[in-house]
Amino acid sequence: MKIISKAIMLVSLAFIGQSLKAQENHGNITSVKVEESEGKMPAIRLINNPDGTCSFEKGYIPTLKHASTTTFWSSNKTEDWEKNAHPAPRRQYVVTLKGKIRFKVSDGSTFLIKPGVILLAEDLKGKGHSWQMVHTKSWERLYIPLQEGADDLFVASYELKK
Repeated sequence: MKIISKAIMLVSLAFIGQSLKAQENHGNITSVKVEESEGKMPAIRLINNPDGTCSFEKGYIPTLKHASTTTFWSSNKTEDWEKNAHPAPRRQYVVTLKGKIRFKVSDGSTFLIKPGVILLAEDLKGKGHSWQMVHTKSWERLYIPLQEGADDLFVASYELKK
């Protein structure tokens, strides 16, 4: 439940930020001060390599930072093609709500995504990544696309807890 709350908080913060910006543009709010926090949410970012392969890096997304997003959707369905190697269709956060997923990137490395770890998919070209469910029959997740050119807020760090 705590993990679902974190995911909902991340999505809510993105929409609140957009709503406040829209209100500012209409002159209803002159300034908004958001409390800063040292909080971090563990994250893994999929990236392209110059040779066309995909790899990943561990890090985190700072909490209470506004991400430039305009929409999100949820999914609990999977199709066979999704499990085969493919690049990400867009820059997006993938927030796992339920399930454990082992990702394999085209350089051969693997990592595990579980609730509480945000996946940042930025491997838009080349061979991409594949995945398989681990000890679960379903994967419940939120897709949150980033706006074109927006900061992904990712901070690389190899201190990600397993």
